[in-house]
Amino acid sequence: MFKTIEWKDDRVVMIDQRLLPMEERYRVCKDHLDVAEAIRDMVIRGAPAIGVAAAFGIALGVQEIEEGADFFEAFEGICRVMASTRPTARNLFWAIERMKAVVESNRDKALKELKAIVREEALRIYREDIEINTAIGRNGEALVKDGANILTHCNAGALATAGYGTAIGVIRAAFEKGKKVHVFVDETRPFLQGARLTAWELKRLGIPFTLITDNMAGHFMQKGMVDLVVVGADRIASNGDTANKIGTYTLAVLAKEHGIPFYVAAPFSTVDMDIEEGSEIPIEERDPSEVTHIMGHPIAPEGIQVRNPAFDVTPNRLISAIITEKGIIRPPFREGFGTCLVT
Repeated sequence: MFKTIEWKDDRVVMIDQRLLPMEERYRVCKDHLDVAEAIRDMVIRGAPAIGVAAAFGIALGVQEIEEGADFFEAFEGICRVMASTRPTARNLFWAIERMKAVVESNRDKALKELKAIVREEALRIYREDIEINTAIGRNGEALVKDGANILTHCNAGALATAGYGTAIGVIRAAFEKGKKVHVFVDETRPFLQGARLTAWELKRLGIPFTLITDNMAGHFMQKGMVDLVVVGADRIASNGDTANKIGTYTLAVLAKEHGIPFYVAAPFSTVDMDIEEGSEIPIEERDPSEVTHIMGHPIAPEGIQVRNPAFDVTPNRLISAIITEKGIIRPPFREGFGTCLVT
């Protein structure tokens, strides 16, 4: 099985997701600037995977700090570089905050020991992510009936995490339990994460699926061919409003119209309790060429006006439940999140 990201010989190795499914190539990042570039350029993507990459990137950067340098000033600079890469993904900032906390609690340690502590914390975040995703799958598979047709959007599988996956983890857990499932995979324009990545993962896992274009989802819902929708999340506000890949909101509206359960699967670290509602979530606007070109080939006239928001926000009223490693949280979400914080 492939590895999305790993720490190997004091380097960060990650699969280059831009090249899938045509080519399985791994990129070796030698310093924190390489990792930041990889996050920014979507060599690696998916909120949990971005969080792990940021932690690894910080650990790499710390290894470069020399004796006699101002460790804490250099460390803050490394964290700022990581924070500048992708504004919407909550797990990026969660990982940075966690790395800052471990450094703050070990301010009295010598440089060599600090480097080891930071590296170990990054590895702990990596290991925990795999465990958390497995728990999400275990919790969520109860919502999947035998014989279910599931619609998913973008890629929330092992490629979007350190391993196993969130939304795909739910599907995967149901499949591994012996349930017969079938997945409708949205292609997910403009970056085609569904067509390129989710289809690639499901094929490797042996899970039956059908690839559809984004604008076909309503048709299959209307025909009664979709039993539930499961998606991932990049940031969840404290009221349950959820930012995910552009097009998710459209699916949620369609699911509501057709009486289809709409589930979000994400680690609890994706919940941003400092944000009251979805309107406060920063939405990343990406390069227009992602819309005007596919795999480097132009599909639109030159010099035209383009908008390319990478995410949209699904209001909590359209979400049936949020599946986390702590359990299945149903509305009202703020109360459910509060319970998770104290358990």
